[in-house]
Amino acid sequence: MRVVLDTNVLVSGVLSPYGPPGRLLDLVLAGDLVLVVDDRLLSEYAAVLARPRFGLPAAQVAAFMRHLRTAAEAVGARALDIALPDADDVPFPEVAAAGEAALVTGNARHFRPARGRGRHAVRVVSPREVLGLLG
Repeated sequence: MRVVLDTNVLVSGVLSPYGPPGRLLDLVLAGDLVLVVDDRLLSEYAAVLARPRFGLPAAQVAAFMRHLRTAAEAVGARALDIALPDADDVPFPEVAAAGEAALVTGNARHFRPARGRGRHAVRVVSPREVLGLLG
C-alpha cells in the first residue's frame, strides 16, 4: 500500500511507537508500506520533529530523517486546485495524488476542501483504518 503520512501521524509514531501511528512507521521503515513524499513534506517532518517541545536530540532527528529519506519514494507533485481549511496542508493531498497513495491523518476534517473550492480524489484514512486494511 502507498501512503502519505500527515505530520501529526509521523510525529505521533515517533513519540509513541506502540500505537497505530508507530506501527505504521515500523511498516514504512521495514518496507511493508511505501511512504510517498516530496521535499516539502520532508522539510516539514524535519522541522516539526526538531521542535524543542518534543525533546528529541538533533542527532536522533537527523538520523531518523536520513533513514526516512532512504525508505520513502519521492514524487514530483502538481498543484491541485483546492482550498483546504489550512493552506499549509495542501501539499499532502498533492503528493498523495501524484503518488497514487492514501493520505493517512488523525485529522480528516483538515483535508475536506472548502465548499465550492475544488475537490480532490485522494483517499483520506486514519492510521487505525490503514492497519485494518492490512489485516
